[in-house]
Amino acid sequence: MAGARVALVVGAGPGLGASILKRFAREGFIACGVRRRHGDELETMCEEIRGEGGQAHGFEVDGRREEEVVGLFDRIEAEIGPVDVAVFNPGANINIPIRDTDVRKFTKVWEMACFAGFLMGREAARRMVPRGRGTILFTGATASVRGGIGFAAFASAKHGLRALAQSMARELGPEGVHVAHLVIDGGIDGAFIRGLMGDQLEDRPPDSILAPDDIAETFWSIHAQPRSAWTFEADLRPWTERW
Repeated sequence: MAGARVALVVGAGPGLGASILKRFAREGFIACGVRRRHGDELETMCEEIRGEGGQAHGFEVDGRREEEVVGLFDRIEAEIGPVDVAVFNPGANINIPIRDTDVRKFTKVWEMACFAGFLMGREAARRMVPRGRGTILFTGATASVRGGIGFAAFASAKHGLRALAQSMARELGPEGVHVAHLVIDGGIDGAFIRGLMGDQLEDRPPDSILAPDDIAETFWSIHAQPRSAWTFEADLRPWTERW
């Protein structure tokens, strides 16, 4: 499709992932959302974007499987357009005491939160570098910079993802590809956090929890930066968050 620009989000859940896709769609990007399963939720998200006048496509792909990720990029580039923005946003925030962390659980968290990021980042880079442009964004967490109790698997994966992003940024920046890592320090408003916190939210100001649409605005602003002043890392937290 001539003139098309694709924004790809791996980990396009109904919260932050959907907000990122909607934000880029409003700027004229074709939104491509990827999830390992829950195709019905993907289609609902795509319908919402189309209802706002945008273009959107959903893909059920396991980001831990090399052949599926390669095939995803090949299909999008051949049938929809060049991937100008690639966002890695899967969640793997699992609390497991270290004595209960078996090899299967640890490996699964690492595959979801780090290895899949490598696969997406590599495939994006292979296509962006020959064009001399593109943006690759990685969603980080508090665990990217600090290991917490019960989060040995998650924190080690997020530390690894941050290191991956640093290495890619240094390598790809001189090639015209902007790589950035965003530390999301706090709970993101949505069904999971509201179910976890319950009545605690009733006594808090409405903007004391991270809003997905507000986070997405930062993703957009980092992509839109002129390359004379690129950001590598940004950290976002609500004004009430202790850090």
